[in-house]
Parts: sequence; C-alpha cells; structure tokens
Amino acid sequence: MTHSDHTDGSAARPHDGHEADARITGTALRPEGGIPRNRQRRTWIIATSVLGGVGGAAALTPLIGSLGPTEQAGEAAGQMSVEVDLSALIAGQSMTVAWRGLPVWILNRTAHMMDEVVAARPFCADPDSLRPYTMPLPVYCRNAYRSRIEHPHIVVLVGICTHLGCTPQPRFNPGAQPNLPADWPGGWLCPCHGSTFDLAGRVFKNKPAPQNLDVPRYMFLPSNRLVIGRDEQGEA
Repeated sequence: MTHSDHTDGSAARPHDGHEADARITGTALRPEGGIPRNRQRRTWIIATSVLGGVGGAAALTPLIGSLGPTEQAGEAAGQMSVEVDLSALIAGQSMTVAWRGLPVWILNRTAHMMDEVVAARPFCADPDSLRPYTMPLPVYCRNAYRSRIEHPHIVVLVGICTHLGCTPQPRFNPGAQPNLPADWPGGWLCPCHGSTFDLAGRVFKNKPAPQNLDVPRYMFLPSNRLVIGRDEQGEA
C-alpha cells in the first residue's frame, strides 16, 4: 500500500458484495441547527445475511423485530451489556449485534488480515488511537491489533463513522475494486464521504473521518462467548 492510495478525498459509493454475517445500514446523521447530532435519534436497520465465505444475500429486517423476546427486553432497557455466542463465527467472517442502540461489529480476522493490520500502520492517521471518539480505547486493547491478547484475532468495533455518524460498509476483500485503491488491504468504506478504515478500525490518512472507530469494553466468557459492555472492571 502506498501513501497516495489513501489520500483521495473524493466521495465514494458502495457496491455489491458485502462480507458481514449481519450488516447495519442507515442514513447519515446531520447536525440540526448547528447542534451536535443526538445519538438517541439514530434509527438502525439490521441487514441479516448468510455467508458462504465471501459475499452473501441480505434481507432487511427492523432491529427490534429481528431480536428474540429476551433480546428485545434488553434493547428496551438500554442493553447495559450483551452476551454473544461466537461458536459459529469462523475466520474471515463478521457479525453485528446491537448494544445500547449502537451497531457493534465482531470480526474474526484471518492470519492474512492480521498481517494487513500491521502493514497498514504507517498509513493510518492515528495508529495508536490517541484521539478517542466517544469512548477511550480499553487498556487491554492498546496494542498493534486493537484487541485482547487472549484472542487477538477477534476485533470488536462500534460501527459508526467518526465523521458524520454514517455506517461504513465492509470491504474485506483485498485488491482493486470500485472506489478503492489497487492495493486495498481490506477494511471498511464509508459510503457517504469516502472515509476508509483498516481491519483494526483505524481511519486512513487524509480522510474526512477525524478519529478511529470506537472499541467498547468487552471480555471473553467460557463456552466461546463474549460480552460487550462489561469487563473485569464491571459495567461500562
């Protein structure tokens, strides 16, 4: 990847071929009358897809309607923490869960993806996440992969662009494709204004988004489960 590959500030548009188990789509959040956007006004739509390795067809379902009774109760209560079963999340695939009304991505990175995270570091605007967006980077994720050392392949990110609150789209396939450089390493592309993020959620240089994607507090539980919004220190 060359520095110039990620300096084009032109707006980008999404294309077909997403690689997420469950995807979020939504409209950009614009300040009203100069007042900062209100996260409580966000309306998310879950696009659930079944993956066969690469790509997959998606069916749009309203967020609450896509959740079971117990999950609906958790959503109504603000979901202080959410437990997720990772047993079906194979390498190279991702899933999206709702936490406190926000989309949270969980990506199981392959060994090649991990290599691309290291290679992308010189091209990231804030490789060490020194400028947090809405929450500080957890201490246990302050490393090269922005993940916990006991499961470094798993990255957990809040799927909200730090520019205007749009929802970036997964572009996990490396290489040339519409609106991306020829040596694209894989990551996410924001369809609204062209910001791009690497496979650790770090924004590339010279993009509209000023900060990296947030990493919520989380921890792993027995039986291949993960809890978002809680760690060894308690509830986030």
